Amino acid sequence: MSTNMTKAQRRDAARAEALALQKKQQSREKRSRAIVLSALGAGLVILVVAVVMIFLEGQKSPMEKVDSIPAGVVQETGIPVGADGAAGTTNEGAKTLDVYVDYMCPICGQFESLNGASIAEMREGGDVTLVVHPVTILDRASQGTEYSTRAASAAAWVADQAPEQFSAFHEAMFASQPEENTAGLSDEQIAQVAEQAGVPADVAAGIASGEANDTYEEWVRAATEEAQNDESVLNAEGGFGTPTVLVEGERFEGWQTPGGLTQAVTGEAPASEDPSAEPSVEPSE
Repeated sequence: MSTNMTKAQRRDAARAEALALQKKQQSREKRSRAIVLSALGAGLVILVVAVVMIFLEGQKSPMEKVDSIPAGVVQETGIPVGADGAAGTTNEGAKTLDVYVDYMCPICGQFESLNGASIAEMREGGDVTLVVHPVTILDRASQGTEYSTRAASAAAWVADQAPEQFSAFHEAMFASQPEENTAGLSDEQIAQVAEQAGVPADVAAGIASGEANDTYEEWVRAATEEAQNDESVLNAEGGFGTPTVLVEGERFEGWQTPGGLTQAVTGEAPASEDPSAEPSVEPSE
């Protein structure tokens, strides 16, 4: 500020300078408010998006939350098997036989013993497409090893990684079925069963290492929950047990009678089976 200015001029200059500083300060404050409001707005948007995503995630079914589903699965929970025994195949025009099994379930073992050969005969003859639903309801009966889940996950693994050997593996798992309320088979032992059923060594190695269970445990548990909430699968009391057998989507209770299942599918009982034997068994729950 010049020293030659009059008092009035100096006063006016000081006032102008103060006004300029005030405007600059107001401008800075305005920018700061804009930045704060923008940040708050962005934070609010992020919060809203997060809340919406949590809400939408909560609305998903158990199966919609699953990351890995075996190839060829139908109805989200079933592994179809056609004439050649390969997972993911069907017999065109054939009836559908859905079987829900827990590999620890002794009654499932009885079902396989009574009906396995006739099911294979019908499947190989093109009369039926077998749909296997591996579920896990008996983890509590394996001394904390969660055998049911590990076995079902191994079945899913074989269906995805070695589909041609799925039928043989499924049958071998019941042939090697451990007793209920034991620790069941270890992952290494399940892998040995797989190799004996013709599953390639590198695929069986994924079972032994636990990779199979890590990959498909979530699917197995979701498939089990889906079954437990499916009215067409539940028994008359509204419960779910294994084995549960459906012929063309309708519950079939007569599988305990030798030849009964074949007759339900084809209309004719096989001559090789004695219809007079009627073992009394109840599904596991």
